[in-house]
Formats: sequence, C-alpha cells, structure tokens
Amino acid sequence: MDVPLSWQLAKLAVSIGVVLGLSMIAERVSTRMAGLLSGYPLGTAIALFFIGLEISPAFATQSAVHTLAGFSATLVLGGGYLLCARRDGLPGVLAGSAGGFVAWLGVSLLLTQVEFTRLTGTLTTLAAIALFIRLYRRVPDTAAGPRGGFSWAALGLRAALAAGIIFLITGLAHVMPAAWAGVMAAFPVTMYPFLVILHLTHGAAPVATVIKHYPAGLGSLLSYALCVSYTYERFGLLIGTLAGFVVATAWLLAWTRLRAWQASRQSRQPSAST
Repeated sequence: MDVPLSWQLAKLAVSIGVVLGLSMIAERVSTRMAGLLSGYPLGTAIALFFIGLEISPAFATQSAVHTLAGFSATLVLGGGYLLCARRDGLPGVLAGSAGGFVAWLGVSLLLTQVEFTRLTGTLTTLAAIALFIRLYRRVPDTAAGPRGGFSWAALGLRAALAAGIIFLITGLAHVMPAAWAGVMAAFPVTMYPFLVILHLTHGAAPVATVIKHYPAGLGSLLSYALCVSYTYERFGLLIGTLAGFVVATAWLLAWTRLRAWQASRQSRQPSAST
C-alpha cells in the first residue's frame, strides 16, 4: 500500500525527537540513565506501531512475538560494538558499527529460523540479559561531560540515522515475513544513533557505560512487546500502544527502585561491620 506523507513525516519527527532526548539525558543527567532509557520501548514502539498502521495490526502482533526474541540480537549488537569500538572518533565508530552489525546479523539469521512463542521468546532474551549483565560487570562507569551543546552537524546526523533506520525497518516489513519484521523491530533504532553521536563527541568510554547498562533496561522493552502482542488486535494500535507504555514504565520504575534499594543496602554494609 502507498504510505501517506503524513505518516512518513510523523515517523521522521518522532525518531528525531527520541534520539535528541537521549543525547540530552546523557549530557545533562548521566550515561547510566541514558543506557537504561535506551532499553525503554522507544524505537521498537515506533517500528511496531507503524508496521501495524501501514500493514495491519495482525501482522504487527505476529511481529511482536518475534521481537521478544529479537532483543537477544540487540544485546549481541551492543557487545560487538563494545568489543570493536576501542578507539575514539570516527575510526572507533566505524569499527564498532562493523562489529556490531556483523554480530547482529548472525544472531538474527539464527533467530528467524525458530518458531518462537511468547514464552520461548521472552525466556530467550531473559537468559541473554542475565548473561550480558554478568559479562559487563567489570566495565567502568564514565560520565559524558558537555562539549558545546548541539551543533547543526550533530543534529543532521542524528536525524539521518534515526529516520533512516525507522524507514528501512518499516519499508522492509512490507516485503518480508513477520519473523524478520519482528527481529528488525527489535533493532536499537534510538540507541544506535545515540551511540554514534556519543562516541564522536565524547569518546569510547561513555559509550561503554551506556552499553553496560542497556541490558538492565531491556525488561521494559520485553514488557512492552509482550503487552502489544496481546492488545494490538483486541483493542487497536492506539490503546495497545498506551497499554504497552504503561506496563513498560511500571517495570522500569520497579527496576530502578530495586537497584536503588540494593545500592543503599550495600553502602550500609561497611559501616555496619566496623
């Protein structure tokens, strides 16, 4: 079907706004919080919503089931980027992107060969989250200090990357099966452009911090995809999307409170022993 221009402009505006928001959080709040919010259902929500709008809610529902397992490939992309992006500047971005994309494509090819259910897709990614949290435990936290605000070049690059990925995913969904559409919807639409900009402006160390905390935020993405896989066909795209964000937000709030409680408990342990 021909996609109306208004839908295309909406995709463009939402994609740009989300990536800019993550960049501002990293500079003005913390890279740790930006990493957690990179796991919030931003890019996936955009992709699944417009797949449902342009094709059908039923197709988006089928895709969302495969998205649940597709987050495992996203975690592998982050790991590949982290391993290869050791240098600052453009060489580090290119090396990290190459390593991340190769890793993502390899795992995605495997995932699309499996007939996942909601349960098996969720369990697959939960196992991957536990694995990567353990693998990243020694990665140091590095803050990203401000460097002159937003330039026009940075704005243009953010816009091009975010919009390009969204348009590619939703465009390919028209000619590919639901399994591939779902795995592509799990691609880090907002996180990847954010990593590129952060890497170019602040170096490799803050990027490693964002990737380190990304798995912890994936629970909200899983919650979102699972919710819309039940609600899109029953209640429509708008209500299904709102319900997904409510569930995802509840999970993220619960997770951050749990982590804060654990941190305060650990900080009290040394004083209790002396």
